[in-house]
Amino acid sequence: MTSEPQTAEQQPDHYDAFAEAYARENENGLFNRWYARPAVLDLLGDVAGRRILDAGCGSGPLVADLKARGASVAGFDASPAMIRLVRERLGDEADLKVADLTRPLPYDDESFDDALAMLVLHYFEDWSRPLTELRRVLKPGGRLIVVVNHPVISPVMYPEVDYFATVPNAEEYDFDGVSATLTIWYRSLSAMSESFTAAGFRIAAISEPPVAPGTPPDLLPPSKTDPTRFLGFIFFTLETAS
Repeated sequence: MTSEPQTAEQQPDHYDAFAEAYARENENGLFNRWYARPAVLDLLGDVAGRRILDAGCGSGPLVADLKARGASVAGFDASPAMIRLVRERLGDEADLKVADLTRPLPYDDESFDDALAMLVLHYFEDWSRPLTELRRVLKPGGRLIVVVNHPVISPVMYPEVDYFATVPNAEEYDFDGVSATLTIWYRSLSAMSESFTAAGFRIAAISEPPVAPGTPPDLLPPSKTDPTRFLGFIFFTLETAS
């Protein structure tokens, strides 16, 4: 693991250099199309008529999924290129903005029934501002679905690192043939829980789901047991504390 924080992901245009390749990869790739997105939709259940905020919406596949299920969706991303791709996909069918989770969000208090932070919080060392802002824009009784890299990845992949420390790791990814470096901040499960509580949430459920039915077998990782279940992400359903 790297010893010094890498903060490029917090720059608004970081994803712009590989936005189109990232979007292509997510359309049919294992981790987004067949794993994270269907799991989030299952956790949300019936969304018809609900107003939902997709924080860090990327190129918008989840925004499109929710629109197709009858939700009223708003989405934002720090990357202008990503927002352009969502607009190409949906036109004026969703409320889309360029915004940054480390700053005040451009939404009124108690504007949404649900919010999503799928594969975005693990880019930040400090979760306090993002979670506090997401709590602010949720209605009483609202839900926040959080998806981040599983905390067990750090001790399994990097056993020399202190599991209980919040530490960054610069990782190389291939998005449809385009290489990119992303820095993931790993933290313990207890640190995640403490951040949620401090922001005014309670944990309603923790999920480690399998991939969606119908996942192409050639996309699944090799396994001596069940290839449809692996430690990739962890899914939290949070509710606003009264």
